[in-house]
Amino acid sequence: MSHLCCVWLNVNDLVEKMGGKVNQPTVSHHLKKLEEADLVYVREEGRFRYYTLNQEQFTLCCGLLIRNFAPNYAEKVIAVDEIPITGE
Repeated sequence: MSHLCCVWLNVNDLVEKMGGKVNQPTVSHHLKKLEEADLVYVREEGRFRYYTLNQEQFTLCCGLLIRNFAPNYAEKVIAVDEIPITGE
């Protein structure tokens, strides 16, 4: 998922970024699961599908996981709207 943050990549791009350690069918399978969970956006261009991380849904999902499975840590998590934006 870290490879999909802030960029649009297709399956072949992801396989290449992972140094061929994961084959194309496996990457496609996991992308399908991420799409079903609304954790990635999908854009079709010709015969290719490009993916990027749905950062809002990912943040929400991680927050729910922390609250449910690490409640003692939840109070230490910085809310997204509290994170300073650099470069402004």
